[in-house]
Amino acid sequence: MEHDLPAHDLPAQSGCLYWDWNATTPPHPEVLEAMRVASEQAWANPSSQHQLGRAARARIERVRELLAACVAVHPRDVLFAGSGTEANNLALRDAGAVVASRIDHPSVVRVAEQIEASGRPVRWLPVPPDGRLQPDAVQAALVSLPPELRGQTVVALTLANHETGVIQDLAGVLGRVRSQGARLHVDAAQALGKLELSGLGEADSYTLVAHKIRGPQGIAALAWRGRAPSPVLLGGSQERGLRPGTTSAALVAGFGAALERIDIARHAALRPLRDALEQALGPDVSINGGGAPRLAHVSNFSAPGWSGERLVAALDVRGVCVSTGSACRVGTAEPSAAVAAMLGAERAKAAVRVSLGEATGRAQLDAGLAVLLPLLRRHGTGPSCGG
Repeated sequence: MEHDLPAHDLPAQSGCLYWDWNATTPPHPEVLEAMRVASEQAWANPSSQHQLGRAARARIERVRELLAACVAVHPRDVLFAGSGTEANNLALRDAGAVVASRIDHPSVVRVAEQIEASGRPVRWLPVPPDGRLQPDAVQAALVSLPPELRGQTVVALTLANHETGVIQDLAGVLGRVRSQGARLHVDAAQALGKLELSGLGEADSYTLVAHKIRGPQGIAALAWRGRAPSPVLLGGSQERGLRPGTTSAALVAGFGAALERIDIARHAALRPLRDALEQALGPDVSINGGGAPRLAHVSNFSAPGWSGERLVAALDVRGVCVSTGSACRVGTAEPSAAVAAMLGAERAKAAVRVSLGEATGRAQLDAGLAVLLPLLRRHGTGPSCGG
């Protein structure tokens, strides 16, 4: 399968092979153009009542409708935020109790830890070795809470894991949550554009992020059903007073352009490349989460003889960009928290995440493997090991 895109589709990368699409995606030319046009034509404050303000606001509301359609909610119940982290915080911070897991994104885990420190109950779900949470464990966690708290409880579920690509059983979890009268928040940052969200069940809230689908950084959304979140910031009446501050029509326009070019089949087409990568790695490399349903473009593996940090650095100096896990710890290469929860600290220390993207073709895969495989064989790993 060959689908390498023309060079102008990606920003200048100094010849680096970019295999870190889960961390962020390069903004698409159509997104950059939409932002340029909005910056020139919709620069007015969208809260202003004059015609220029109304024009900027109209662009924002159109994208709000696109987001609402993604998860089948009313456009009024879509709030623009500055990041997925902010959206997750808004969804969870005022919960009476939380059910979460250590494979959730740090913006969920840290909020749950703060809630726990405040004296509100938090139930941490057990994480199986394949990384797929069990719906029965969710129900058990909810049953362990006082009955009067269950209606105030939010269950957090990262639909597609940012480090392993493992896809959770949303329908199974949702059924257990509903049976106990709790609420379900879905972090869909990695799932947007890759899974059909509207057909996966009706969660109570969703986090949606632009820069994971070739949109701009600095813009995300929280969509919900029923009870609105409590604001973190206080100020004006923007975003129904839930997220005060002037909304950027240019960033929202970029988000909209990225939404309009979503094609789930384009993502599915990456599966043969990911599978070819894992086949080339050989049986001595352990695939983390390989036994569970995964996003088509993600491979998280642990290689004997390497720490993840050292392998990432060795690949970087050779022009291949990968990561050890979440990109939310600035300037660090900490072991994968998800792999640690699934398989233990030692496996996590060796873990490396490769996440391909729509600009990855067979030629680029082969070029990356030509760098990666000799490094692995140097430490006795791979089909040609022997000194």
